[in-house]
Amino acid sequence: MECSINNQQADYPLGEELLSILNRVLEAAAAAEGVAGEAEVSLTLVDDAAIKELNRTYRGVDAPTDVLSFALEETGPDEPAYADPGGDRLLGDIIISVPTAVRQAGEYGHSLARELAFLAVHGFLHLLGYDHDTAAGAADMEARQEAILAGVGLGR
Repeated sequence: MECSINNQQADYPLGEELLSILNRVLEAAAAAEGVAGEAEVSLTLVDDAAIKELNRTYRGVDAPTDVLSFALEETGPDEPAYADPGGDRLLGDIIISVPTAVRQAGEYGHSLARELAFLAVHGFLHLLGYDHDTAAGAADMEARQEAILAGVGLGR
């Protein structure tokens, strides 16, 4: 799987090692979920102002959040399906607020790498259709996230 990572925030320096961890955890998530063949995902790291704007525009929530996912394989009733039989499987975009991840890492008492990896996997699973709107869905998503993170040495 190909993952492009775009760091659009400047308040928190993120070194190559941390970006490599994010790439590795997304590859592990793809393997764990059986995403076969050529697939692409985009991960963009932003500040709270940028994610607040996206959250307001696309979800109608005028507040920052930690992660947003925009799945290309998921369409609404008035949206055309995207398919390129000759190209890569384009899964979609994951947007993470780094300042929110920093705050949450402190609140949960773990590393920034663990929090960013958790948010990346969470967003990735949303791209594949996982949801946490029901207790069963939340439990399934939580179990998948923790299994993937444990597999790359970032378990609880």
